[in-house]
Amino acid sequence: MLKGVNQWCFPEGLPLQQLFSISREAGYDAVELNVNPLGGVGLTMETIAAEAEEIGRMAKEYGIQLRSLSTSLLWQTPLSSADASVREQGRRVVEKQLELAELLGIDTVLVVPGAVNEETSYDECYDRSRAELALLVKEAERRRVRIGIENVWNKFLLSPLEMRAYVDDLQSPYLGVYFDVGNILHNGYPQQWIKILGSRIFKIHVKDYRPSVGNGNGFVPLLAGDVNWTAVRTALEDIGYTDTVTAEVGLYAETPLQTVYDTSRHLDIILGGAAR
Repeated sequence: MLKGVNQWCFPEGLPLQQLFSISREAGYDAVELNVNPLGGVGLTMETIAAEAEEIGRMAKEYGIQLRSLSTSLLWQTPLSSADASVREQGRRVVEKQLELAELLGIDTVLVVPGAVNEETSYDECYDRSRAELALLVKEAERRRVRIGIENVWNKFLLSPLEMRAYVDDLQSPYLGVYFDVGNILHNGYPQQWIKILGSRIFKIHVKDYRPSVGNGNGFVPLLAGDVNWTAVRTALEDIGYTDTVTAEVGLYAETPLQTVYDTSRHLDIILGGAAR
């Protein structure tokens, strides 16, 4: 398995050249970039091909692989919205992810499919997001870039059996799961989800969590929470997973860049099974 780190693990605004340099120094194999809001560093909805290709060349100069692409933009333009124009905006976000991924040689984009709330019922979220994904899968197949549905705190797809059925329903090898180990801990056991989802898992996010806290303050540095990392590593090995394990953790309040170095060491222990 490869060690990865998400762009959000670095201070906001850090130039990509410095980000790649630090990632290489800290021992990561890959960096997960994000499609950021306008004005953000790196990729945005306005990034043109030449700019994306330059970022790809820069990553190669530092020996950093680009293997997945994330975004926060779908929280503002969910594919489950009752407003057709908002869903269209969300579809454009994913289409941009797919376009940029193809340019950069990235094989998977992370997609949050929607959110259940007082305005959007569970069944509406299911039907609307599925309809949008049916369109997006065609674009994914055309560009040969996979869509990984992430489990997030969106009150949706709350069991591994449902997640499995949701991705299987569209019958495409370009639709699968971007599984977040820490996100699932408040309502399940990651090792069980990994076993059930199996080869549908395209990529892995890691963070740690203490369910006893009961809210977002329960997210803690890797190895400091309640994830059974031995069981998770064994489950990943059992399904033959050999791709990136990408950290997505909060920054330290002081010396935030130390987060990147410490997390790399934590990943060594998680993936290697013992302190070195």
